[in-house]
Amino acid sequence: MNNDIFDDNNTNLLPFDGEVYLISGFVQNSQNNRQNNYFEILKNEITWEQNHITLYGKTHLVPRLTAWYGAKSYTYSKIVNHPKLWTQSLLILKKLAEENCSKLGYQVEFNSVLINYYRDGNDSMSYHSDDEKELGINPVIASISFGDSRIFGFKHQQTKQTIKIELEDNSFVLMAGDTQTHWQHQISKSKNKQGRINLTFRAVI
Repeated sequence: MNNDIFDDNNTNLLPFDGEVYLISGFVQNSQNNRQNNYFEILKNEITWEQNHITLYGKTHLVPRLTAWYGAKSYTYSKIVNHPKLWTQSLLILKKLAEENCSKLGYQVEFNSVLINYYRDGNDSMSYHSDDEKELGINPVIASISFGDSRIFGFKHQQTKQTIKIELEDNSFVLMAGDTQTHWQHQISKSKNKQGRINLTFRAVI
């Protein structure tokens, strides 16, 4: 079992059965966005919700705040998300995400984004795959993080091998290929952490 924490090296961070790329500081690399504090902008302008989820017959609050923006509805964990209209900030970030995907060899136009607000280290996301039918086969998903750093964990569904990536402020992750078929990912609880906002851009069919 591999528990190493990988740094940004712009190469595939998965050993097999998928593709994951990490780019640090991608927003600051764009001159037009260098002065923007996207954590505060998104924290204040996004309409946040806290949904309920039922596990093993018990209903709980989802341990984070969420929002869904874009063109189409999307269902995961039996939660139906109806889209809100794009904000100007989200459109800017969508374009940057698409440009970074292109640099890594993936031409994609995203039409939706799931936004998660981890208010502190107690907020988390359990292991799962983004394999809903609305995303199609081998979806390309671009993830952007703002705020405090958190560990992004991957676990192979057959071998149980694990990979850990530290996602810092202004980091960009691309998940592609067979990743959602063979790997699950999570954000575990972590002590002494401040707020973090993560956006995962998707092309919903």
